[in-house]
Amino acid sequence: MSNYWVTLIMILISGYSYSQEKIYFESSNPFSFKDIIENTNLELNQNVYGVLRTPKRFDKSYKYPVVIAVAGSNGWSDHHFEYLELYRDNDIITFELCSFISRGVRSTVGTQVEVTTAMMILDAYKALETLIQLPYVDSERIGITGWSLGGGVALFSAWEPLRKSINSRIDFSAHLAIYPPCIVVPTVLDFGNKPIQILIGDLDNWTPSEACYELVNKIPNNSNISLTIFQNAHHSFDRDGELKINRNGYILEDCRFVMNEDGEVLMNVLNIPMTTPFLQKIGIGMCAKRGPTYGGNKEAKIQSMQISKDFMVKNLIAID
Repeated sequence: MSNYWVTLIMILISGYSYSQEKIYFESSNPFSFKDIIENTNLELNQNVYGVLRTPKRFDKSYKYPVVIAVAGSNGWSDHHFEYLELYRDNDIITFELCSFISRGVRSTVGTQVEVTTAMMILDAYKALETLIQLPYVDSERIGITGWSLGGGVALFSAWEPLRKSINSRIDFSAHLAIYPPCIVVPTVLDFGNKPIQILIGDLDNWTPSEACYELVNKIPNNSNISLTIFQNAHHSFDRDGELKINRNGYILEDCRFVMNEDGEVLMNVLNIPMTTPFLQKIGIGMCAKRGPTYGGNKEAKIQSMQISKDFMVKNLIAID
């Protein structure tokens, strides 16, 4: 085959593949929600990046919806990328938030202090502020999704006291939280009015489904939030592979915490705020055990991916 035809084939193939680029922005390192709520002028001294991938046959003259995606405490895995490819197949740009590697961290399993939910939510909003400046991004159609710890980011990025403290002028169009930790219940039960979908397994003992059920049913006027619980499904039900035990992870079935309006999560004893790594370790240690189960469930995975695609298409594409 001549060089001409090889070159032509490569050009044609590249036209049908996903392009990608790293996008950098400035964020910060708040340990808790309180650090954000009480200090709205946080010093932006943390360089963070994400990976933006475009749909096939991408046209820069068109404005696309975007899904910002947030991994769990063990970082990015193959099953996460399956969802993102599904979104791109439906003409949605995806943005993989890289909060861990940007801070030189690979995993927070068993500690949850090196990169916290507060840091990742702030990263997500700073990414949102950056992405809406791109000429090919529809600023009114940006959703957020995440798994496990990232699911907590997707869920609590909708908590109004936090959103208003970060940037009251912008918000996400949709929040998709996949097996998030729901063990913290705010005294201010205001999760806005944008659609929220939670997907979780009934046998999850890492981030228990019962806690999500309790939270959703405590939220007044919760018509914007939906909870789907998959039967016979454990944590990370959407990954491929047999059930395993993570010796370092926390079993959180017996943990429930209250968060006050200032963003302080309180211990169950004496209501001591867990606003430092040491205090958080004590608070979780009082109720948690080690060794949660995780692993795939093929039926739950199929259902989860279908629901996720439908949710994003409905709220980012098929809207007026």
